[in-house]
Amino acid sequence: MRRIHLIAPSGASLDARSSLAGIDWLKQQGIAVRNEACVNRVEQRFAGTDVERLTEINQLQNLTPDNLVMAMRGGYGIHRLLPDIEWNAIAKAVKSGLQICGHSDFTVFQLGLFAKTGAITLAGPMLNYDFGPRDEQGHSITPDAFMWKHFQIAVQERQLDCQVDAAQTYLGKSDFGSSSGILWGGNLTVLACLLGTPYMPSPGQTQKGILFLEDVNEHPYRVERMLMQLLDAGILGNQNAILLGGFSAYRLYDNDRGYKLESAIEAIRARLSVDIPIVTGLPFGHQPDKLTLPVGANANLSYNSEGFTLQSRW
Repeated sequence: MRRIHLIAPSGASLDARSSLAGIDWLKQQGIAVRNEACVNRVEQRFAGTDVERLTEINQLQNLTPDNLVMAMRGGYGIHRLLPDIEWNAIAKAVKSGLQICGHSDFTVFQLGLFAKTGAITLAGPMLNYDFGPRDEQGHSITPDAFMWKHFQIAVQERQLDCQVDAAQTYLGKSDFGSSSGILWGGNLTVLACLLGTPYMPSPGQTQKGILFLEDVNEHPYRVERMLMQLLDAGILGNQNAILLGGFSAYRLYDNDRGYKLESAIEAIRARLSVDIPIVTGLPFGHQPDKLTLPVGANANLSYNSEGFTLQSRW
């Protein structure tokens, strides 16, 4: 990884110090950082006007294969741009070697590109949160070693190989097994909002796939509601396996009376076919220790009651 080309396709930076710290840390690793100016753009809550952000995305088709494109942060904003993104031209650059990475709101770009072209992108770290994190006192924090290790392996070797030790209680019919299929997914809220649109991968593209999901600031009942939507739409039942990552930064209330995230998963487990395992503890989401996952690549999953292994080459 010789150079990172930054883009800011969604929300404006919440803390300019995070962007600067992230850029500085990457440069200290010997990585050239391009398009730094994008982190300074502000238009209402967005990182620039719609025209600026759309132009920046469409210019990705002109980048050379030695670039790794990284989103500054998520938030919201790419939905506004979807009809005018030059999907085929960007996919041509990706298939020539260009790599594109992000998560959160960036899920909509990744699934749209896969739906339109079948091109593979990376669900992984972004500049502000992952490379410029700050503690409650505003001091810089060293980027997570697990994240950095797996990010480098994904970018340099185009490989995913991770073993997770975490008790599994929602596997369904069997306490062990294996499956393979297209690895796809991302942020649950964003994915659910794509149902019924041309930017949602088709059932043919994702049939017998491995669906991974995460979210942030969503109460478990909202998570359950969106999972129920995916279940009733036939998405969950079309998979070989479902991987749940981090669901973080929500608050439970007194009137929940014991209802929690596990309650939501149990409700889905009760309605989903027992032949489809729900695997929990995937290191991915709005959390420091995240994997870099290839959206649209074939992957292999092996699991038992004590954990799982996820592997892919692309």
